[in-house]
Amino acid sequence: MPNVLVTGSSRGIGAATVKMLRDSGATVLGHATTAVDASTIEADFTQPIAPQMLWQQALDRFGGKVDVLINNAGLFVPNPIGVSDIEWLDAWEDTLRINLTAAAQLSRFAVRNWRASGRPGRIVHIASRAGHRGDSPDHWHYAASKGGMLALHKTIARAYAKEGILSFAISPGFTDTAMAGDYLESRGGDGLLADIPLGRVATPEEIARVATFCALYAPESMTGAVIDANGASYVR
Repeated sequence: MPNVLVTGSSRGIGAATVKMLRDSGATVLGHATTAVDASTIEADFTQPIAPQMLWQQALDRFGGKVDVLINNAGLFVPNPIGVSDIEWLDAWEDTLRINLTAAAQLSRFAVRNWRASGRPGRIVHIASRAGHRGDSPDHWHYAASKGGMLALHKTIARAYAKEGILSFAISPGFTDTAMAGDYLESRGGDGLLADIPLGRVATPEEIARVATFCALYAPESMTGAVIDANGASYVR
């Protein structure tokens, strides 16, 4: 089974994906801003050098062979247009760096490594419904980062498929560990659920199941695919 690096693995989709991959027999290293255990590499993606350090440490710990990269790390915080110019720009740049630039850096390191070694590899990008349909007025930055991730994914898939380097993307809607009242209220309460025909938000385990499929089992012909998992709240 492959060696897999999962970013943003301390909670939510990332933690569920790590568990599911390990249960499937993969060897997995996680990543977090603050390491939670010996199988997690610490790296702060607000720092430009952090993705390179993470990739090199993962290579070292895997004995020089990373087979799958899962770009899951993300930041979702409001950024109203009415805040000061510097506050708005700081929030924009932090979100784009964590959600998109770090994923691009890691993808670049992975592609270069696989091409140099002649080995195949897979990248799984955890994007968002927002990359297709946009997000709230307070989340221009988040939607832009996920739209960029989808474009990054498609470019990688088209450019390197003949070399056995495959790319997959998943676009969840709202995801939570439980139907917690405070979670729903912070995002519109009943109005949020009214926009989801399924009648509930996704669980991290549901998204992890899709990520595990893409990482381990998806046929090569699926490279370039974007898999929606949003309870039919956005259909294309």
